[in-house]
Amino acid sequence: MTPPTVALPAEWPEELPFAITACSKDFTILYVNARAAETFAQEGGKGLIGKNMLECHTPESQQKLKEILASGKPNVYTITKKGQRKLIYQTPWKSDGKVQGLVEFSLVLPEGMPHFDRDAPAEPSKRK
Repeated sequence: MTPPTVALPAEWPEELPFAITACSKDFTILYVNARAAETFAQEGGKGLIGKNMLECHTPESQQKLKEILASGKPNVYTITKKGQRKLIYQTPWKSDGKVQGLVEFSLVLPEGMPHFDRDAPAEPSKRK
């Protein structure tokens, strides 16, 4: 397979329409994209970089974040905050197969978002 002729720029996550926050194994915030900076503007926005992520969470959430790093398994859930439904996806990030920290994705779920069951049998009129 021929590699793509256009390289993905390093800053591509910056303009995504959802929040991305990443930290190291000791929970030092390493990266906050533009949407995360906007979401957390009152807490410091981009100024959160270098701060401890645990300080931004309740004791219960702190424990969950520690469990994610220890287990290597993601934590995925939905919330309603400020009238918006969101999908929160927290997962370890790795380098050379070793956990190096945690990344959190926060996506606003649109009202009336459709759900498709790809495992459901096709309707007779749609079968080939």
